Amino acid sequence: MSIDINRYKCGYCGTCVGVCPKGALDLIETWVEADESNCIACGICERVCPVGAIGVMK
Repeated sequence: MSIDINRYKCGYCGTCVGVCPKGALDLIETWVEADESNCIACGICERVCPVGAIGVMK
């Protein structure tokens, strides 16, 4: 599994962090950090991102 975060598109709003059921995303200062070992590729973060900056590959 892979989480692709486009840092040029990301507005660092933290929406994805709040919806991740496994806590695989963290908002750290001015970027979103992904812990792919916790990711279950549910795609919720990808669907809620208001700017389309996240891609989840299974």
